Amino acid sequence: MSKQLILTLPLLIIIGLSGCGGTDNAADDERRQSEERNQIVDELNPEQETTPSNPSGNNKLGYVRYTKEQVENDNEAEHNVTIDRTKLANMITRIILRNDGFNEAATLVTDDKALIAYDMEELDAAKAADMAKKTAVSILPGYFEIYVSDNETLIHDIQSLHNSNVQDNDYDNTINQIIQEMKKSPQGMEDKP
Repeated sequence: MSKQLILTLPLLIIIGLSGCGGTDNAADDERRQSEERNQIVDELNPEQETTPSNPSGNNKLGYVRYTKEQVENDNEAEHNVTIDRTKLANMITRIILRNDGFNEAATLVTDDKALIAYDMEELDAAKAADMAKKTAVSILPGYFEIYVSDNETLIHDIQSLHNSNVQDNDYDNTINQIIQEMKKSPQGMEDKP
């Protein structure tokens, strides 16, 4: 008999404890739902800093979600959008060189201009200009002025500017001189400057 008591006693304790928890079931459910809602809101908060599982961001999408109150109470001056000009220039140059007929290319991206010079072979100058310009148009924001040239000596001129101080007076003059030289070459896309 003591053996039966030892076996049934834990069963009775489990039944008793589960029965006691039933009185606060509605309150527990509401608390759990509230916690789940708060967790979802926290996960969707774009300002929450978390350590991503893919730090390079190669497999990520850009997504934000705000409520009207969050935007109204937010200080817009804190959120400046920046463009990585080096990455843009790198992307443009690499895509251009993936096309047959281009041997070398150099791209300089400023705050509102892109200068692309390239060395090509066995390509029609107008077709090459069109390909280079369309590549830049597909990557850069629409307000950029894009200039292209098949004059390979301009590759060195563009290269000389990449470490220049944009505050120099000579910087603007040099950019404008290079642009004037580039305009002597076909500009692609129906030769729009």
